[in-house]
Amino acid sequence: MTESRWIAPEPARPASAGREPLTSDQVASWRERGFAVVDDVFPVGAVEDARRDALEPFSGAPPSGHTDFGSRGRLEFPAESDAVNALTLHPRLLGAVAQLLAVPIEQIRLTQSDLWPKWGREAPTDHPLDNRDQRIHVDYPNHTLLHPPRWDAPEAVELIVYLSDVDECGGPTAVVSREGRDDPAYSWPIVRTPGVGALRWVNDREKAEAYLRDEAPEVAAWRAEHLYPRERYVRYRVGTVLLYRHDTWHRGTPIEPGALRLVQNMTFRTAPSEWISVLHTGWAWSMYRRSQVMERLVATASVEQRCVLGFPPPGHAVWTEEMLEAVEARYGPLGFDVGPYRDASAARSAASETGPSRSTRSGGPGSTSVDGVPWRGPSSR
Repeated sequence: MTESRWIAPEPARPASAGREPLTSDQVASWRERGFAVVDDVFPVGAVEDARRDALEPFSGAPPSGHTDFGSRGRLEFPAESDAVNALTLHPRLLGAVAQLLAVPIEQIRLTQSDLWPKWGREAPTDHPLDNRDQRIHVDYPNHTLLHPPRWDAPEAVELIVYLSDVDECGGPTAVVSREGRDDPAYSWPIVRTPGVGALRWVNDREKAEAYLRDEAPEVAAWRAEHLYPRERYVRYRVGTVLLYRHDTWHRGTPIEPGALRLVQNMTFRTAPSEWISVLHTGWAWSMYRRSQVMERLVATASVEQRCVLGFPPPGHAVWTEEMLEAVEARYGPLGFDVGPYRDASAARSAASETGPSRSTRSGGPGSTSVDGVPWRGPSSR
């Protein structure tokens, strides 16, 4: 592929820049073109720790019949690796997602985090769902019960954190940039893909396009004209993050034979978008584990990180005195600080006793209204 087809990552803003790690150009690229490719979202050490833990279960030969979809539960969130979990809830990553969706961090929700290994093979299998060389697609069909909203009102961020280097293993992600409102590749609704409507889901590129030529020749011709010729490829390295959307055309390309590529796939939605599903079994279900990884994570997370998991924020009506005592009894032995929740509930009670004031109606600059009660959030937890 020619050099002009490659997309090089651009550096994020430094940690000293505060809670918004993305530059204005990176935000604009995601909102207008459908993706942004960014380096330095995470500290180098955090990425290396996650890579080390990911290599342990996947460094050998691929499991028999493995088609490269997910970790088969081994490194789904909450993983038994603290380092992998730390990437999922890293404050700079959450800040980037909040920037893209133009909402406070406490108004985003995690719906997917899984570390995916992909092994290079000489040729695809005969299975139509083979993942070696994907057909070009959008991701919304297996994430949402609906269809993505119009382009200017996004409700989710998808992302890939690369824990490998393209120069060592190949397999760059291909994306199609949206070029303005009248781009034919992004005409709405986005349905010209296997797995939508009456079209059967076929993943392998060759088999998918052959199927479409037989069943929907006009769709096959449209894809051949507007999608594949416009592919550009992510020149990723360890720590690069591809931020994209449910309605971004993209696909995985073949890994070099014998190589292993590791990535962490994540999705975050806005809090009201309940039609976007959690792709895993659910965070509370993991509390059956003897390791208590989820209980400890909830106990030690920041207030914002807990909100991202669906934990009610300070000031929510659920925080009665009885609930505060019960949750403190459940998580207190593991380090949970009930203080921010108790303080916000006391403020809520005081506000209800004195009646609404100008400050409680508006919340003031920089505050967040939770059930009508302004909340600026604690400084540390």
